Amino acid sequence: MLLASFIWGTAFVAQTVSIGTVGALTYTGLRFFLGAAVVGAWLALRGIAPFTPTAGHAPARLLWRHGAMLGAVVAVSISLQQIGLESTTVANAGFISSLYVILVPFLGLALRHHGPLAPGIWAGSLLALVGMYLLSVRGDFHVRHGDWLELAGALFISVQILMLGRWAPRHEPLQLALVQFLVCGVLALAVGLVVEPISVRALVDGLLPIAYGGVLSVGIAYTLQVVAQRDANPAHAAVIFSMEGVFAALAAWVVLGQRLDARAIAGCALVFAGLVLSQLPRRALTRSLLATWGWLRSRRAAASDPA
Repeated sequence: MLLASFIWGTAFVAQTVSIGTVGALTYTGLRFFLGAAVVGAWLALRGIAPFTPTAGHAPARLLWRHGAMLGAVVAVSISLQQIGLESTTVANAGFISSLYVILVPFLGLALRHHGPLAPGIWAGSLLALVGMYLLSVRGDFHVRHGDWLELAGALFISVQILMLGRWAPRHEPLQLALVQFLVCGVLALAVGLVVEPISVRALVDGLLPIAYGGVLSVGIAYTLQVVAQRDANPAHAAVIFSMEGVFAALAAWVVLGQRLDARAIAGCALVFAGLVLSQLPRRALTRSLLATWGWLRSRRAAASDPA
């Protein structure tokens, strides 16, 4: 899951580079088709039929139903994310997208997947909310259009994580990933071809971003997600996946030269602290707060000591 987060974070750079060459929906459709080709090739090498469930797994009709629903949700979430990148920074997009670590537990509560939320969830949500304000709200109290789209994309990603956590154990991971990618590719590309201009030159110019996004971000990272979530709690998976925000900010700084001002850095730090705090068990949360309070008191005492 950590490797998947690294690939997703760095893929924000590839998605940004593709802007101005290939339309957002066309880019999404092409890279998911490429990702499906990678998974299909791997299935062929393992001698597994792509759409025939193996022994011990759910029947084909459920494979297609679950894969199609996952693919539709992913198509919406990734398209919102890609369109949002046209009017926000990579760092903002990465950290706002990571808010699914807060949204997953709340959606799970609303859908009655678990009981009352732990105190860390509420504390983490408050920190993340303050961080989002510092990161996204400008001095004139204006939120960039792209930030709203990234937040909407995070909501759909949260739904996908919950759905995958419930269905992944019932299917062969690569088969479920293949159906998900194919459906996502079909939906995004069908709409993209209608509403977006396309040309051979544009495809050539966007070849490297499409290849990176298709082979690594989709073919490898999304498949790692499907495999990992067979045995992972959705809320715990979400906090690991949230590291993509950190990797996105680092990649944007190294590759694109996008720098964060002090306000944005503080916002990123609070968002990340909220993401981690939201997943701490009750005892760990109490120990962390007591340790922080003790450290602050020691620093205050040291500062007031005349010696």
